[in-house]
Amino acid sequence: MCSDKTIIGIDPGTNILGYGVIRIVGGKPVFVDMGVVDIRKEKEHFRKLAVIHSEISRLYDRFNPDELAVESPFYGKNVQVILKLGRAQGVAIALAAIRGMAAFEYAPRKAKIAITGNGAASKEQVCNMIRKILGVDIHEKYLDATDALALAMCHYYQSISPIPDTGNLSSSWKKFLEENPGRIKR
Repeated sequence: MCSDKTIIGIDPGTNILGYGVIRIVGGKPVFVDMGVVDIRKEKEHFRKLAVIHSEISRLYDRFNPDELAVESPFYGKNVQVILKLGRAQGVAIALAAIRGMAAFEYAPRKAKIAITGNGAASKEQVCNMIRKILGVDIHEKYLDATDALALAMCHYYQSISPIPDTGNLSSSWKKFLEENPGRIKR
């Protein structure tokens, strides 16, 4: 069973940054908070990074998370956008490392699969499933925050999975079956 802890999910962005916080209590996820940091008024990229640093520091101080689940930059057509998102992600990870917090990176597709079962799910589909899973009413203006909650939930699911994520599913199943012979019904 997963011990009690607080997980913060961060969907890094240089215009809108989403965050979502869950607390694991008695092995079950409980909604704590979510929101967005709107950075669109800042025009200079390095100034945006300073705002991201300040806001994430404030979030870490406020929620004192044990673990960070952050979205990995994904391949896109514009390399400059990927670099900027990677810098925003780097701020979140560096601040976590400075505080001794464990950080975990998840691809957007993996988080969507964990929540909806569909790696190509829309932001609205992710939002609807997060509403159901955590039992909270979420306004659709917080779609970046629901993505962040999806990252936190993906990390929670990963932490309770009996099958390690090795990237090689067939060997993972083989190892699981070898370690759990009593779970096979013939």
